Amino acid sequence: MKTFTVRYTGDYLNEAGEVLYGDISEALLQSVAYVRCGFLTDQKPQAGEPDYWDRLYSLEIKPQHVAQSNGIIIFRPWVKASAFAEGAENLVAIGRAGAGYDKIDLDACTQNDVLVFNAPDTLTHSTASAALMFMLALAKRLPAQERLARSGSWAGQAGCMGDDLTGQTLGIIGLGKSGMELARLVVPFRMRVLAYSPHADPVQAARLGVSLVPSLEAVLREADYISLHCRLNDQTRRIIGVRELRLMKPTAYFVNVARGEMVDQEALVQALRERWIAGAGLDVFDVEPLNIADPLLTLDNVILTPHWLPSTRQAARATMRLIARGMLAVSRGELPPNIINPDVLERRGLRAKLAQFAENGVSEQVPMQPFKPG
Repeated sequence: MKTFTVRYTGDYLNEAGEVLYGDISEALLQSVAYVRCGFLTDQKPQAGEPDYWDRLYSLEIKPQHVAQSNGIIIFRPWVKASAFAEGAENLVAIGRAGAGYDKIDLDACTQNDVLVFNAPDTLTHSTASAALMFMLALAKRLPAQERLARSGSWAGQAGCMGDDLTGQTLGIIGLGKSGMELARLVVPFRMRVLAYSPHADPVQAARLGVSLVPSLEAVLREADYISLHCRLNDQTRRIIGVRELRLMKPTAYFVNVARGEMVDQEALVQALRERWIAGAGLDVFDVEPLNIADPLLTLDNVILTPHWLPSTRQAARATMRLIARGMLAVSRGELPPNIINPDVLERRGLRAKLAQFAENGVSEQVPMQPFKPG
């Protein structure tokens, strides 16, 4: 047997070195004799380190992390080209514990014979239901209603009347997995659903009762609720700016549970402050964590959550199980599911790395289990 070393990024831990986020399938990895499991402990918060949570989303994989690992399971840190400054002789695979991989330099991974895989389906429902929650909370004016109840100002009821979703128009930007799931979730509300998604399957859209429109402008002009679900890339970065926000109805709401970098945040602040639109629900931001002095925090027509709303216990458990099983496949010299840099499979260097661990597959088989959305 050949030892395969897996490291979780240190942001899974608290100051005491304890796992913060429940079951991360560490036991599944530890149950296999040839797998050694640990953490990149220099990335965890240290005692008396007040700025750790301010720089949490800027953590990076470093050359020393690459050198000490055969597999790395990533929560939040970046994987930049600089991570491979000293090569990647030992590193075979990176498992991204989630769907998004915009913080991983896939070209650099491929050039260093490192395969990258993710968990594209495990957060689909929780992401879509988070968007629906924002829509309902905005429609019912939940924050204002709560303020009335907490202040005892029940005389303000008349000025705080909400709306139903029934008969309203939902505009989905990006009809991928979470966008389609949102369309499915709103069926009981009898909403009209439009989507702008250049690569969407018209047949699937029709089955969901979604009307595909030819332009982003058409969705923005017609929708009462806009929900962003596309992947962050060069084409979608800043897809929503002043021009796009000006196209929306003054009674419309904007929801983002995708990526903050797709929105010009200064323009959104202006749109909310000057009431170009009625309000917004935001789980993601241009810079994270959101600065305590950010003007978004001063506005009464926006609901804010800390890039955590889709992070349910069920979704996290399914994600970590899938990633751990994928890493176990690599530890046997096999390929995991959901490889997101498939060009690496043609590289001789990766094949040689995998071949080193093929003997583990003879000694023990741990079959991959397909993910079944719950």
